[in-house]
Amino acid sequence: MVHLPELGIPSRGTAMTNSVGRFLPLFIAVAILSWASAYPVVRIALHDFAPIPLAAVRYAIAAIAAGGWLLWKRPARLQKADIPQVLGCGAVGITLYNIFFNCGEVTVSAGAASLLISAAPLMAGLIAMAFLGERMSLLGWAGSILSFAGVVLIAQGQAGGLSFGSGATFVFGAAVCGALYTNLQKGLIRRYGALTTIAYILISGALFLLPWLPEGLASFSHASWAGRASVLELGIFPAAIGYAAWAFVIGHLGATRGAALLYLLPPVTMVLAYILTHEIPTFRTLVGGAIVMAGVIVTNTWGRHPVAAPSGRLNN
Repeated sequence: MVHLPELGIPSRGTAMTNSVGRFLPLFIAVAILSWASAYPVVRIALHDFAPIPLAAVRYAIAAIAAGGWLLWKRPARLQKADIPQVLGCGAVGITLYNIFFNCGEVTVSAGAASLLISAAPLMAGLIAMAFLGERMSLLGWAGSILSFAGVVLIAQGQAGGLSFGSGATFVFGAAVCGALYTNLQKGLIRRYGALTTIAYILISGALFLLPWLPEGLASFSHASWAGRASVLELGIFPAAIGYAAWAFVIGHLGATRGAALLYLLPPVTMVLAYILTHEIPTFRTLVGGAIVMAGVIVTNTWGRHPVAAPSGRLNN
């Protein structure tokens, strides 16, 4: 997936050995680079693939990797009662997200797309407030309004602006899907763990994309080497290896400290986009991106009130 993930992997409370901890910077780099690469690499792949068949081939590859991991690790089996939730996560967080995202990136630059998607955590917070009882402070509302102002500024600089059906509105639709997915997956992660949950969701999303897989495979057979390499990279690195590396990072740093690293995604995306596609962000995109990220930081740092659970514990 391209959207910002929430991997709620609790720390085991035991310090990792120095020999393992030394690899932490490597795993951080692998995770951030894998996810950031998706934005420009999708743009490259779209030269040879239609948006939805591209998603179908990409997640067929990811589902094969996920299925192999499940066979190898043999984690807890998915309970029947959780199947509808997994299917919902796959439909929203994989299928719809990637349909909107790929359609949007036909016209939206990689850097602008990464900044638009960075607003997803804010929308996730608003959804949690509306349906899960979470509260937001005055600073939280100010940060949200600031970020959405930045989103509007970025969108107006893209082809079609904010008109219905424009690339920017498709990418914003993907961000909404990412926000819904963030809330939908929370219970599953608590019950199964992050990697197991993601493996099941990847397979679920790939199933919904099966109707477009034949067209995607036909395009793959006629694609350029760059197109084929792009699809393989998208299926292996952002969807599979990126999540595995991030699980290590969160297990070592904790979810809160690890989440701060996700602020690196937009700037790293812009650097990779310049290297891979010679894309240079416009001044409007940079200003809008700075506004979006400022709002996200304000909201995530000072904007949330924890909600008291029935047991008296505080759930963040």
